[in-house]
Amino acid sequence: MASTEQAFLPICELSAYQSKWVIKARVTDKAPLRTFAGRGGQQGQVFSVTLLDAAGGEIKASFFNTAVDMHNAKLEKGKCFTFSKGSIKVADKRYNNTNHRYELTFDKEAVVEPVSDDSSIETIKFSFVTLKALQTKSLPCVVDLCGVITSFKPIQSVTGRDSQELVKREITIADDTATSMVVALWADRAKQEDSIFEGNPVVTLKSVSIKEWQGSRSGSLLQSGALTFKSTAPEAKRIEQWWSQGGSSQELLQLSQTSGLGGGDSSRARNATMTTMAGVRLASDRLSSQPELFSLVARVALVQTRKQGEPQPLHYMACQEPKDGKPGGLPCNKRVDESNYCASCNKSGKVVPRVNLRCRFVDYEDQAWMTTFHEAALKVLGMSGEEVRAMELAAGEKGEAGREELEAAIRKHYFEKPLNIVVRAKLDTYNGEARPNVTVVEARPVNYGEHGRHMLKAIHSMLNKEAQAGA
Repeated sequence: MASTEQAFLPICELSAYQSKWVIKARVTDKAPLRTFAGRGGQQGQVFSVTLLDAAGGEIKASFFNTAVDMHNAKLEKGKCFTFSKGSIKVADKRYNNTNHRYELTFDKEAVVEPVSDDSSIETIKFSFVTLKALQTKSLPCVVDLCGVITSFKPIQSVTGRDSQELVKREITIADDTATSMVVALWADRAKQEDSIFEGNPVVTLKSVSIKEWQGSRSGSLLQSGALTFKSTAPEAKRIEQWWSQGGSSQELLQLSQTSGLGGGDSSRARNATMTTMAGVRLASDRLSSQPELFSLVARVALVQTRKQGEPQPLHYMACQEPKDGKPGGLPCNKRVDESNYCASCNKSGKVVPRVNLRCRFVDYEDQAWMTTFHEAALKVLGMSGEEVRAMELAAGEKGEAGREELEAAIRKHYFEKPLNIVVRAKLDTYNGEARPNVTVVEARPVNYGEHGRHMLKAIHSMLNKEAQAGA
């Protein structure tokens, strides 16, 4: 048996100077079959696989034309095979995410034989890069990441370059270098239940494309990549321990930043005008029916838990059926009745708790009560929607004592670290009377470096005005 194993060349030793070789490897990924226009207008076909061997070597292999007919049905992801009679060429890194300098191509001469499963060959190979290392890495690049999910957004529908409707979900991950970054998930990975992402699980991500836009770095999990929860990798155990032993309260360097908010690629944040609480109050006097966005730094001073002495509900159950009825569409999010019936969708379906708060925010010169929607409300409370619901249900069972426990848990977050909040303001009509509607639509930890630069710019502006007045 040992001599048989020695007959296989390790993938890491493959080079353009070798002609006779046999490798044994597991297919860890398989790209879909595609066609192309060959020379003379002839139609060609190709598919590719990623191969991993017992020594941890990884390489891309492409099968063309006749080799497709011979081996496409046979090569299944996860199974082991021997490969020979292929060509070795320098890898084209535009289309090759492996670390190998070379890649394989197979034609009609290819020899591919199935073999019994080899437990010494892993099912997937990771080459993890820390998030802090991404701060200086040349972009674009493709990397493997391991981190804890610190926050996530609901699924959303976006239009791709070819006008195709795509489903996307953004998660923010952090690792034990005290660095965080936003990663976009697509299609079925994005459609997974919200509960999968709740509770700060540690995830491993294979093949994340990293790009930069306006100084902000973010990732996108490639279709050929992998997303794994509950990994047994040493890196996953180490990050889980870091998070539970103080990492959750650590100030994080945020690679994904927009308009000083950090932590996500938000068009709302990009379009928001930097101001203060007093600035929002002044703007309220000149609002129109067109919404305006403002970005400011403030602290939470109070959350309304009672109204006229009666307990104020902090959450409601919302319909999660797709708005257009198509799988993967944006959720309805309309309030349902006690039987989970949604009048908008005209049926009972999946529901989740959504949090809606009235919060008093304060900064160095003013304060204001503002309605705070779900995503921002979760940041304010430091809880998930399920946790808020569980505490409210417990309070209902325990009576006044349970309500006191809930309010005490909320009070812990009063006057904590400042938040960057995005406020949407517009003029609405209530009972025939025009009134300003000011709501908080986003809340994130302050990026102190960005905020410091903004304050320094404001100080220079004030000094220049004083100098001009003195002149």
